[in-house]
Amino acid sequence: MTLVEPKVRHGRREVRLVWALADPELAAYAGSSGTEGTPWPHLAQACRVERRRTLLRHGRVLKREVQIGYAITSAPPARADAVALARGLRGHWGIENRCHWVRDVTFDEDRSQVRTGAAPQAFAACRNLAVALLRRRGCQNIAAALRTHAARPHLAVALLLSDGPP
Repeated sequence: MTLVEPKVRHGRREVRLVWALADPELAAYAGSSGTEGTPWPHLAQACRVERRRTLLRHGRVLKREVQIGYAITSAPPARADAVALARGLRGHWGIENRCHWVRDVTFDEDRSQVRTGAAPQAFAACRNLAVALLRRRGCQNIAAALRTHAARPHLAVALLLSDGPP
């Protein structure tokens, strides 16, 4: 099944095509490679996602890009057809952009020099906690909220000790 989802946002025209394959015989075989592989017992569908993006400026085409990705799911076709899978994949990227983008850009996590032992996981957990507390408080702009709380330590302490949104 194919789904075309045209969108025009931020100077880009994007079309997404999603093909979903639900073949129990193939699903039972996927993951096995000779005698060493282990089949994936809960695999219900495999998907191919093609993203065709056209970058526009003043109505003129600047660049065309095609990206192809693949996904697997345990959701059967009755529960998740190509439309539902496309929405789920789009939702996944929403989470990716909302959390990881903040960590990458606002906290500049990619340039962190903390690399040994359990420290990287501990720092990532602290960053996630900070983002979660600020979002729970209703902050939309995490960078601005971090600056505000850095300049006013009593607000940071109140944020840690609070039991929920104001």
